[in-house]
Amino acid sequence: MIHVHVEVERSIRNVVGKDYKEKTMKIYTFNESDMKKIMTMNDAIKAVKDAAVSYSNGKTDIPLRANLNVKEYNGNSLYMYGYVPGSNALGVKLVSVYPDNPKLGLSACPATVILEDAKTGIVNAIMDGTYLTRLRTGALSGAATEYLAKKDSKVFALIGTGGQAETQLDAVLAVRDIEVVKVYSRNTDNVKNFIDRVKVGKTQKFVACKSSDEAIDEADIITAVTVSNNPVFDGKKVKKGCHINGVGSYTPEMSEIDEYIVLKASKIIVDTMDGTINETGDFLKPMKKGLFKKEMITGELGELVEGKCKSRENDDEITFFETTGSAVYDLVTGQRVYEIGKDKGIFNTVEL
Repeated sequence: MIHVHVEVERSIRNVVGKDYKEKTMKIYTFNESDMKKIMTMNDAIKAVKDAAVSYSNGKTDIPLRANLNVKEYNGNSLYMYGYVPGSNALGVKLVSVYPDNPKLGLSACPATVILEDAKTGIVNAIMDGTYLTRLRTGALSGAATEYLAKKDSKVFALIGTGGQAETQLDAVLAVRDIEVVKVYSRNTDNVKNFIDRVKVGKTQKFVACKSSDEAIDEADIITAVTVSNNPVFDGKKVKKGCHINGVGSYTPEMSEIDEYIVLKASKIIVDTMDGTINETGDFLKPMKKGLFKKEMITGELGELVEGKCKSRENDDEITFFETTGSAVYDLVTGQRVYEIGKDKGIFNTVEL
């Protein structure tokens, strides 16, 4: 046994050098402040487009997320991992859902992304997964809006003012020349506070709405980013030519989008077919009623980007994009943060 150990050690030394035991692991770290300096929303939109194309072309290895239920503390811990060869992105996102955390002054959905060097498997970066999730999720809506919303869209309705809302706003503003932003949430104080925070430096007119009807009136683009189990606006009141982003529903119980939209939209695009069709109540609830079939989905975002499925064809049709999220978007966007951050010298490091 000693002989075998010595031979293995010699082999390692031959591969990595005599001083392999003395090497420390240098890990780059990126917090929210760093990431905001490193990556613009347009950078993020480019990253998720690339990720979407890789995924739709079958050039990724993204297993289903693993979910551990921590009953004692009313929590869930999820592990989203995978490999995207074309982007040299390998790693895992650890994200938890602990509804009681806000009582402790903590995030209800804390997350951390860990990246590895694809050539060696050595961890090379750790970053704030909470902000990365917000960034890539906003970018997904931005990419879909770029292809599906009318070019002359001027009025944007945002329903929901939680942690994801600001990047959803930034994404739409990055791809369309919006003049009016209408914001609605059931909590009027949240609406006011949100508008006061995000309107700084922007030229758009912001309107605090008292109802979802008021918010979607004359809206060219609607984004719903809530955790509601029931529709948050009346689909029959959406005007012709509107594009809708469904962002908040990621479990079979959640369904923030009216069935009318799901059934009447002329184009339905999803971020990933398998994930979306199996996870969101926006689709699963009408499927259980026999009203909706997988075949009614136009295609994936990657197919839309590559022109393999149709985008908007006229100014009257209603289009719909649904995202439930996938590790492929976290990993590719995170890898871009790592690469750009290193180039710009915006990072911290730790050594192990």
